[in-house]
This record gives sequence, C-alpha cells and structure tokens, in this order.
Amino acid sequence: MNPVDLIVEPLQYDFMTRALLTTVIAAVVCALLSCWLVLVGWSLMGDAVSHAVLPGVVIAYILGAPFSIGALVFGFLAVTAIGTIRGTSRVKEDAAIGIVFTSLFALGLVLISVTPSQTDLNHIIFGNILGVSKGDLAQVGILALIAFVVLIVKRRDLTLYAFDPIHAHAIGLSPRFLGALLLGLLAMTAVVALQVVGVILVVAMLIIPGATAYLLTDRFGRMLVIAPAISAVASIVGIYLSYWLDASPGGLVVLVQGAVFVLVYLLAPRHGLLVKRLRAGKREARRAGVQSAGVRLHS
Repeated sequence: MNPVDLIVEPLQYDFMTRALLTTVIAAVVCALLSCWLVLVGWSLMGDAVSHAVLPGVVIAYILGAPFSIGALVFGFLAVTAIGTIRGTSRVKEDAAIGIVFTSLFALGLVLISVTPSQTDLNHIIFGNILGVSKGDLAQVGILALIAFVVLIVKRRDLTLYAFDPIHAHAIGLSPRFLGALLLGLLAMTAVVALQVVGVILVVAMLIIPGATAYLLTDRFGRMLVIAPAISAVASIVGIYLSYWLDASPGGLVVLVQGAVFVLVYLLAPRHGLLVKRLRAGKREARRAGVQSAGVRLHS
C-alpha cells in the first residue's frame, strides 16, 4: 500500500472524517487555553474540572438533554465550589481542588453504576470520538468557537493576569473577573475535549501542548501559535494511527502529544535537557582548556 492510500483510505468513511474534524477542533482550542494554564500554574485545576463534569453528563443523559449542557453546568459548579471553599475556610486551593473533583467524579461513577442505559456510559470516561454524530460535531464546534473567540479577544488581559495580576489591577483590570473568565473557559473547553479523549485524559489535552510550546520559546505570542499547531498535528497522527492499529483513538492522540513533549524536553534548542548538558560540557571543556593554558604559561 502506497503512502497516498494510507492517508486517503480512512477519509472514505464519514465517521473517520467527523472524528478528524472534532479532534482537530478540540486540539486547537485546548492547546490555546493550555498556554495560559501552564503560565498560571493551573494544571491541577484542569484535572479537577475535567473530572467534575462526569455527573453532569450522566444527569443530562437521564433527562434526555444534550451532554454538553450537563457537563457545562457541573464544570461551572466545580469551579464555584473550589473558589467558595478556598475563600471561606482555612483549606488551601490544592486541597479544595482535590476534595471537589474526587467527590464529583465519585458521584458520576455512582450514577453510571445505577443508571439503566442502552448506551455504554463508559464512553464518557474513555471517550468515543469514532461515534461522534453530526449533532455532536456541531455542539463541539460551537463551544470551541466561543472559547476561541473569547481567548483571542481577551488575550492581552489574560496574559497580563497570568504574568502579573497586581499590575493588571493597578491599570484598572479586575484579576478576580479575569480569573473567573479563565476558569469558565476551562470548563467550556473541558466539555469540548470530552468527546475526544473522555473525562480521564482531558487534562492531557489541556496541559501537554502548552508545556511543549513553553520549552520551545520564551515569547508568549509564539506559544499561542506553536501549541495549537503541535496539538493539531499530533491529533491527526493519533487518529490515523488508531485506524491502522485498531487501537484507542483518544489514547493514541494523547500518546503522540506525550511523545512530542518528550522529544522537545530532550532536544529543544534552548531548554532541552540534552542540549543544556551539551552546553555545560562545552563550558567545562573550555574552562579546563583555559586553566591548562594558564598552567603552561606559569611553567
């Protein structure tokens, strides 16, 4: 089979085309948001929100409502609960996050176990990208477009908030509002990625692209381009691999993103581990050469 057939054959099936479109859409908006999450240090918050939407999805199924509505409601509920616990008690943020997301995730698992269903609700946990319908694709597209537009329009304010919330407040911006906006976008974006990789792996799509781009550049503007580009390409590769290997598409999408991160972590031009060690070795060799030259001069 020639390379053209490897690319074209999967596209002959409608479910594969919808899977590719949905995955790329989710990958781009998740990667864009991940740039701010990495800078602010909200990796654990992304994990919390992605797990907390599970009971919302199950309740939406019970009521016959769209999954995205239930997931959004519980995503915002989780964010509000974390902020309330943190602001009204001695409990710190990391503990509040752990309490909220584990409790809501456990509630979701209980609801799945007691809900009679002709649909395999485990797809919510592990993703079901190959089962995406046209309606699901439309929902994902609308939510992703809203999140994308808000991120682009408010990018300067959000960037200032991420780097220096005190300065943002000094020039008239509201750090509390910007933080709430970022959390709201996080909840919305987690719902977008839910269809692709499921509840468990959503956090990977929300963190890995931004972390990868962070190792490749020191300029935030470039991060906003690099992260979506890497995420989109990795997602396409993951979907194609899932077709030819007959393996989990969501898992392979995340694995490809993880593999790209490892390569960048080792080989990034400025911040790669091997590159830094190579530079350190050259400095040591240069220093040793200077010292030996000084010894010869004195002798």
